[in-house]
Amino acid sequence: MSAPSEGAGPSSHVRAEALPGSSQFPFSAVVGQDELRLALVLAAVDPGIGGVLARGEKGSAKTTTARGLAAVLGDAPFVELPIGATEDRVVGSIDLRAALVEGERQFSPGLLHAAHGGVLYVDEVNLLADHLVDVLLDVAVSGVNKVEREGVSYSHPSRFVLVGSMNPEEGELRPQLLDRFGLSVGVVAPTEPSVRAEAIERRLGFERDPAGFLRRWEAEETQLRDRLGSVRPAQLGPGLVQQVASVCAAAGAEGLRADLVCCRAAAALAGWEGCRQADSDHVRRVAPLALAHRTRHGPFDSPVLDRDRLEDLLDRVLGPAEPVEGGADHTQPGRAPEAEGGEDRSSPAPAQAPVVRAPRLEAAGPRGAASAPGEPVRTAPGGRTPSLADTGRLVGARVPPGQPRSVAVTATLEAAAARQLRERPSGASRISVRAEDVREGVHRSRAANSVVLAVDASGSMGAEGRMSAAKGAVISLLVDAYERRDRVALVVFRDHSAEVALRPTGSVEVARSRLLELRTGGSTPLAAGIDKALEVALEAARGDHKPLLVLVSDGRATSGPADREPFRAALEAAAKVRRSHVPAVVVDAEGGAVRLGLGESLARSMGARLVSVGELTADALAATIRESLDR
Repeated sequence: MSAPSEGAGPSSHVRAEALPGSSQFPFSAVVGQDELRLALVLAAVDPGIGGVLARGEKGSAKTTTARGLAAVLGDAPFVELPIGATEDRVVGSIDLRAALVEGERQFSPGLLHAAHGGVLYVDEVNLLADHLVDVLLDVAVSGVNKVEREGVSYSHPSRFVLVGSMNPEEGELRPQLLDRFGLSVGVVAPTEPSVRAEAIERRLGFERDPAGFLRRWEAEETQLRDRLGSVRPAQLGPGLVQQVASVCAAAGAEGLRADLVCCRAAAALAGWEGCRQADSDHVRRVAPLALAHRTRHGPFDSPVLDRDRLEDLLDRVLGPAEPVEGGADHTQPGRAPEAEGGEDRSSPAPAQAPVVRAPRLEAAGPRGAASAPGEPVRTAPGGRTPSLADTGRLVGARVPPGQPRSVAVTATLEAAAARQLRERPSGASRISVRAEDVREGVHRSRAANSVVLAVDASGSMGAEGRMSAAKGAVISLLVDAYERRDRVALVVFRDHSAEVALRPTGSVEVARSRLLELRTGGSTPLAAGIDKALEVALEAARGDHKPLLVLVSDGRATSGPADREPFRAALEAAAKVRRSHVPAVVVDAEGGAVRLGLGESLARSMGARLVSVGELTADALAATIRESLDR
């Protein structure tokens, strides 16, 4: 395959934002995020650490800090990866224009090429497709993007600082992916009023007069830029690897990645501070970043390691921490000034050797062949026979049975070239694509589920018992979904309205906190409950989740719109579920000697499966839902 031609570079396909120092809020001026700044600096000193995961609330300067790092890496590119990015856009693909117009196979670089030498930022990384997160983490550690797909074999350097941010309320990363992030930082907005005020004053000062603000911070940014350009990791002191291994084992870290990252981070910190060797003090200071996200063994464990517990553990293994002379704060990657004058602008002496090198592309030859009409689907080496999907990892190509959902460019061009060779053995200067040459991409993607549980919380349901069962079922289902991308939502209805008690989430922690206090009792607005649950289910269907609506009720509607009888309104709401083609289950919770069979009427109108339970318990409800998902 040919190397990228002129005009085929990243700027023609992706937006790699170069951040000149004159337009970016200074990295040194960020207030209250010292630990995040330190983690970013360590990942810049040694990109082999594997990236930084910033966990926390929105509006806490995560993006601003990541952009600022790109500016002090020598005005390096800052590439923000959109959640909806395709695999082609991330890793690169065949250059369609060169193939069609010039008949040449050329590589068209993607986001991983554009990010070389800078920062690749992924907001809401926990919502990104798992196979793309795998690719990013692999390249972040190796520094090389190897493209082996759809007949393309190509590689190029891709050394960048990977920064992922996430809000835990929107669900956790799968444990396998979480562990592969080198460092993890909990990010929250400052709670001290004076610190919050300082952060706001600096931001407003920057917006009022960007040029003047940047001039006041120019010395600190220049020092930081020069320092990052010359620092290299230090050597590990005698016996330090054994100490790190003891710390990680005592913390319960699984595997050896925690040990390796802790050693790398300690060496990077020592080098950053101009030390020849890393010692136990450096280990103590990086351990929270390297271990915080690696000690969770089950969904009910805290997603981050308790800091007090870690400090006790470090004291036992490494000995008590020595007091810091002068009260200096070792978490800061430099001593930033307070505001706009009269500040301490000192910075520790730099070490040596550049970190980021200029990119150089190297290409390997093409391989693979297209599937001819009537041939089976061509799959990636070692892959299982894939199920066809619109998104997910591209694993092969086939002749489309109808209108193609996505075009497999390389397979299409190869089919067209083979046809032209058969028709004109002497060859042709350009490839001409016909309708019969088009090949459809085959993607492998496991469709995740969103279970929307709508629970009658009225007095007629014996509310407390049923709410307890519903809460237990939600937690049980989330335990199942811990290593997948399934989500659970809870809608409760009582008195005259319905409310979403739990937005779709995959987080056990969020569910437990939201379910602690739910009001029960009153009348039964059944129609409102069904309408609200359908709204949540349709919202899930618009994303990449398959919805399942589960209604738990005895069917005795006692409240509804003023112009309709309550149960009639409920049947009309149920019919809307059927027309929306949302799979549904009605759990008939009717009890007592006199049974009205209202659940059966609801299920028929809803087009739903009807399940009757003798005693509604968390286990019984969760088992019913699991069985419905399996169907």
